[in-house]
Amino acid sequence: MTPLNGARVLVTGASGRIGPVAVAHLRAAGAAVTTLSIGEHPGLEAERVLVGDTRSQEDVANALDGADFVVHLAALAHRDIAPPFDVYTTNVVSTFNVLAQAGAAGIGRAVVAGSINAYGLPMNRHEVVPAYFPLDTDIPVDIADWYSLSKHHGEGTARMAWRQWGIDVVTLRFPHVHDEHALLAQSKQLEQDPKAGLREAWSYLHTEDAARSIVLALTAGTTGAHAFFLAANTTVAPYRTEDLLDKFAPGVPRLRRFVGREVPIDLTPARELIGFEAHRDLPIPTLDL
Repeated sequence: MTPLNGARVLVTGASGRIGPVAVAHLRAAGAAVTTLSIGEHPGLEAERVLVGDTRSQEDVANALDGADFVVHLAALAHRDIAPPFDVYTTNVVSTFNVLAQAGAAGIGRAVVAGSINAYGLPMNRHEVVPAYFPLDTDIPVDIADWYSLSKHHGEGTARMAWRQWGIDVVTLRFPHVHDEHALLAQSKQLEQDPKAGLREAWSYLHTEDAARSIVLALTAGTTGAHAFFLAANTTVAPYRTEDLLDKFAPGVPRLRRFVGREVPIDLTPARELIGFEAHRDLPIPTLDL
């Protein structure tokens, strides 16, 4: 028996990349799952499968009926996936609508799919580099695009919802998340152009690990509103981290040294707050840069 056995969990955005895998993990943990997606997904298996819009008060109210927990994955997940107005408004209105209704309904806990882009640099159009390594939750924010702004404001919405209604919210700042095949293809690209991964600290996360982190965040004992980075333990680039930083960020301070291909992100909050450790590191050899 798991802490989620018999719990009723709403998963928004369940037809996206992480959603079907997260639903499978939640059901394996004993949860009864309701999904709310903007479109149909023929392979999605849940107790209730709903098609609707997370910006709609009526659709969200219907989906939340009877829920004990919420997993909010719905978003337009890239700066260029739609016009700027649509990306920003869809993301901020959806997050506000879901968390506000969940909090007002007395639901005690929500997990939100955040993004590494909340600190602004990965999609920044200017020549910027991180203030230091490893990236952590205190790193200075420099936002120059609407998607990153939407994810940054989503974290503010989570804090507001906790203060207003007492709903505990964990926002998971996901890096690039995909299956092994796609991640290995990305690794090959970064083998040729390693500088392209600098602003994301060459981070990644397997979809299965992303789903595991959601289950852990739902069942953790944390209270309040927390947002923190997640990543695999190693980088997606096939080079030693110190060599990458020496070449592409020589003037950027390092708060500590990195061993091998250790990802230069502080993963301590993920370990301490929800007990997360990635299990699916990529099987790629380490090369000389």
